[in-house]
Amino acid sequence: MNIFSFDTVRTDFWSCLRYLPETIKLSVVSALIGIILGLLIAVIQMKKIKVLNQVCVVYNSFMRGTPILVQLYITYYGIPILLKYINYYYGTSYNIEGIDKVFFAILALGLNTAAFNSVTIRAALEAVDKGQIEAAQSIGMTNMQILFRITIPEALEVAIPTLGNSFIGLIKGTSLAFTCAVVEVTAQAKILAGRNYRYFEAYIAIAAIYWITTLVLELILYLIKKKIHIKDVISDTDRKKMEICEAGESV
Repeated sequence: MNIFSFDTVRTDFWSCLRYLPETIKLSVVSALIGIILGLLIAVIQMKKIKVLNQVCVVYNSFMRGTPILVQLYITYYGIPILLKYINYYYGTSYNIEGIDKVFFAILALGLNTAAFNSVTIRAALEAVDKGQIEAAQSIGMTNMQILFRITIPEALEVAIPTLGNSFIGLIKGTSLAFTCAVVEVTAQAKILAGRNYRYFEAYIAIAAIYWITTLVLELILYLIKKKIHIKDVISDTDRKKMEICEAGESV
């Protein structure tokens, strides 16, 4: 009896690897939703906008306090029920069956990521030097100009490492997208294992895929952080040169 088959692992690896672009697509789109919505929530909570601030607090509490698997099920089954309700009571004709299953997975993953990103982004925004904001206000810049020209660019450098780790976690979180009938890496592994009953080999294969993908992403994040650090060093050096030049001119 062949207890373990390396050939099956190799075959499943290449078969599942073809669905890696689907996993990347899910992750990238969900991450973009998470960053945009997370930024909006962070700004609302920083400004303490009435009503919206309370809504964001409840939203973050729910998203951070319930499993992503449950959120995927709620999205997958809840949105069709909501549309059926709207069709019935308002006479509309939304095509529920025509909704792409990927939409449910992206929505659930994006909303979940936004709750966690909002905390990271808010901390990064609050870490921005208040002196720079006061200087911008003194020259007449509006709040929106200050936000997009000073606060967000400065906060981005602080938030990138944590947001990068969040994206890596999101890559692994897409393995639950099969609950929304989306065929990605993990779903393909389950399909293959259901045919030959080699579940262990299938999961070894996708473990290797996720591991390699994570290593590549970690390398990219390292290079980004290194580039940002070099930029900071260069800017500090230039600042010192300017100070020396100014001192020489004053003498």
